[in-house]
Amino acid sequence: MNKRQFGDRWQLGTERNPREEEAATMIEAMLLVSRQGKTRLSKWYTNASLKEKTRMIREITALVLSRPPKQCNFIEFKDKKIVYKRYASLYFIACISKDENELITLEKIHLYVEVLDRYFGNVCELDIIFNFHKAYYILDELFIGGHLQESSKKETLRIINAQEDYMDESKDEKLILRSRNR
Repeated sequence: MNKRQFGDRWQLGTERNPREEEAATMIEAMLLVSRQGKTRLSKWYTNASLKEKTRMIREITALVLSRPPKQCNFIEFKDKKIVYKRYASLYFIACISKDENELITLEKIHLYVEVLDRYFGNVCELDIIFNFHKAYYILDELFIGGHLQESSKKETLRIINAQEDYMDESKDEKLILRSRNR
């Protein structure tokens, strides 16, 4: 047996495999799907072939879209769980391992939606379609490798706005350089 420290106290426990814990605490895929079944965003945190991803997206989309609105937002799917939530005309879908907590995953989805809402000002499907790169960027600021990295909406938005300011400065510098070369 080993000893693990929790704050000021020690707890005796059995040895745990960190790889098992890591696999049980991550989102394997995040999908945004319209009510018509069109995939608007697809982010995978596990390795799979394009053919396998396409098949899984098709199967997951069919499962989610065919469910009545009052049914549970959790679906057992093969050796995984599907956690989803509909916001306006978009379904936000997370694919997780069977050991992952569904309610925490639902909160992670909600966090992503809240950050999108604050950034776009009441996000809609068109925002995702025309600014998909920003939707991916926000997702990447929140999650790294399927693990939640930043839980603060305020901090995430600060980082995103700082990045946009940097991009604007870079564009301004390019314009100045072009005008000097004429």
